[in-house]
Amino acid sequence: MTPGVVLTIAGSDSGGGAGIQADLKTFAALGVFGTSVVTAVTAQNTLGVSAIHAVPADVVAAQLDAVLSDFSVGAVKVGMISDPAVAKVVAERVGELPNLVVDPVLVATAGSRLGEVAVVGLLLPYARVITPNRYEAGALLGRRVETVAEMESAAVELAGLGPQAVVVTGSEQAVDVLHVDGETTLLPGEPIATGNNHGSGCTFSSAIAVRLAAGDPVPDAVAAAKDYVNRGLRGGASWRLGAGPGPLDHFGWSA
Repeated sequence: MTPGVVLTIAGSDSGGGAGIQADLKTFAALGVFGTSVVTAVTAQNTLGVSAIHAVPADVVAAQLDAVLSDFSVGAVKVGMISDPAVAKVVAERVGELPNLVVDPVLVATAGSRLGEVAVVGLLLPYARVITPNRYEAGALLGRRVETVAEMESAAVELAGLGPQAVVVTGSEQAVDVLHVDGETTLLPGEPIATGNNHGSGCTFSSAIAVRLAAGDPVPDAVAAAKDYVNRGLRGGASWRLGAGPGPLDHFGWSA
C-alpha cells in the first residue's frame, strides 16, 4: 500500500536531534513518507547552535514548488523560519498546504535564538494547529508564561491570533494545554526524568501532522503525538549522545 505523504518546512540540525532530521525520523517511525523543504542550515549539536545560514527565499520556493507539483501532501509541519521573505513564500502557498501545523521555533533547547516573533506571527492565521512551548507562547505574547494557569490563558489569547487550535506545552508537571473549538482542556502527563529532550517540540508537531493527515480530529492527533513523544523521551532517557541535552528515541530502539 502506498504510504501517505507529509511535508516538513524547517531548518536542518547537523546534530540530528531536532529540525528536519527529527521531523523525518518521526514521519518514518509513524509510517508516512516524509518530504522536506530546508529553510536554513545550522551548525548545531547538543550544546547549542554555532552558526545559521538562511536558505534564500527563491530556493525555498523552488523546493516547495518541486514537492507540491509531484506529491499529494496530506499535512504540513512548519518549523524554523527566521526570514520574513520565507514566511511570505509559505503564506502565498497556504492554499496548497493542508493540515498546517506551525511549531513556532524561537529558541533552541540549549538557548540559541533561531526565529523571530514577527516572522512566526505571519503564519499563525493560516495554521490548523500551533504548538508553542510555554517560553515560545510567552515570547509571542510579550509576557512570561510559566504556570499551567498562565498556559491556559496564553492558549486562549493565541487562538485569537487566527490558528484553529493551540497547544501550549512544557509545564514542569508534564501538563499541556489544548484550546480548540472554543474549549480549553488540560492534557495531563507523566513527568519523565531525562535531560535528553532535544527535538521534543519538533517531534511533537510532526507527530500531530501525521495524525491530521490520517484524518484524526485535532484532540485525537494531539493525544497521539503526546504519547509518542513520551515514549521517545522515556526510551532515550539513559542515552549519552553528546555532552548536552540529547535526542529522543524515535524508533523505540530502547524499548
